[in-house]
Amino acid sequence: MAPPVVHSLREQIREHIVEGIVSGRWKPGERIVERRIATELEVSQTPVREALRELESLRLIESAPNKGVRVRNLTAADLEEIYPVRAGLEQIAAELAAPVLAEDTSRLEPEVRALYEADRKADGEAQVRHTVAFHRELVRASGNSVLLHTWESLGIEIWTTLSIRWLGTVQESYAEEHQAVVDAFRRRDPRVGELVKEHVLGCAPRA
Repeated sequence: MAPPVVHSLREQIREHIVEGIVSGRWKPGERIVERRIATELEVSQTPVREALRELESLRLIESAPNKGVRVRNLTAADLEEIYPVRAGLEQIAAELAAPVLAEDTSRLEPEVRALYEADRKADGEAQVRHTVAFHRELVRASGNSVLLHTWESLGIEIWTTLSIRWLGTVQESYAEEHQAVVDAFRRRDPRVGELVKEHVLGCAPRA
């Protein structure tokens, strides 16, 4: 079994805020009060400020002088913008990782198995979690730390969650689509980078 993931306080606060936005606790245009979150979570305002700054860099929230921090009024077009960038990064990662994954896809297989179970239960949260974990392992297999850092900075999990829960963006089968990617690596498909790119673009919401 993989060791449990330990999130920093800032990451926990960020996830709390994202969940509040996704669930509708904070509506588009509504103000998010830093001090109120700190009091609610019994933490100082510093990690809350750091989490909000990170979410602003991801364009999920916006701040203005004398108006504080507010939830951005995101559209399908906003959510769609990230996918071509992500697809390009993952195409490069797939091409770099191809020799490694052709020999051993064991780092991807647990996520595919988990996706079959998530599909069976129609568990949207698990579908997001294991989809993102699959793609993170794919990028990590490239062995390029700059590529991984750039990919991580896009906030893939947040945008995937928003696409699915706000717009109802779903695939026919999360498991089968990711199994097809694994199979492409195993058979040393020379088009594996292009296939991964097409797979990512196929997940994008449509404006």
